[in-house]
Amino acid sequence: MQRLFEFIGYHPYLATAAVVAAAAVAFYEIRERMQAFAALTAMQAVRLMNQGALVIDLRGKELYDAGHIGEARNVPVAELESQAESLKKWRDKNVITYCDSGTSGASGARTLTKLGFTKVFNLQGGLNAWLKDNMPLAKTPGSKGRSK
Repeated sequence: MQRLFEFIGYHPYLATAAVVAAAAVAFYEIRERMQAFAALTAMQAVRLMNQGALVIDLRGKELYDAGHIGEARNVPVAELESQAESLKKWRDKNVITYCDSGTSGASGARTLTKLGFTKVFNLQGGLNAWLKDNMPLAKTPGSKGRSK
């Protein structure tokens, strides 16, 4: 241990760089694991949607109006627990959550699972990945914003 402190004393920039690199790797890994909760690709989500899955857009109303996935229902992530009772008929059916990047979608999927929903999935990469795969968006009439 004495030699480690001696090394750090002689090479402070190298030691700092090693700590920063380790922190960056840890942050990246934690972020990836959070987004990977029951993750689906866009094509897997389309298959479930064709089988009647409920799609929940966890973004705010303005973002939802500007562009959302097909028949998605808008339930902002902050209101998810309070609106879970209105979604109770979907407890044993497929439910897909999404946000812009996938992080809030994974959090929403975990919340629904804790509330007793059994088949909850998250769109991996969120709406950004959906658009990257050239999938279509629906817009609320009279809104401006994202378009394909």
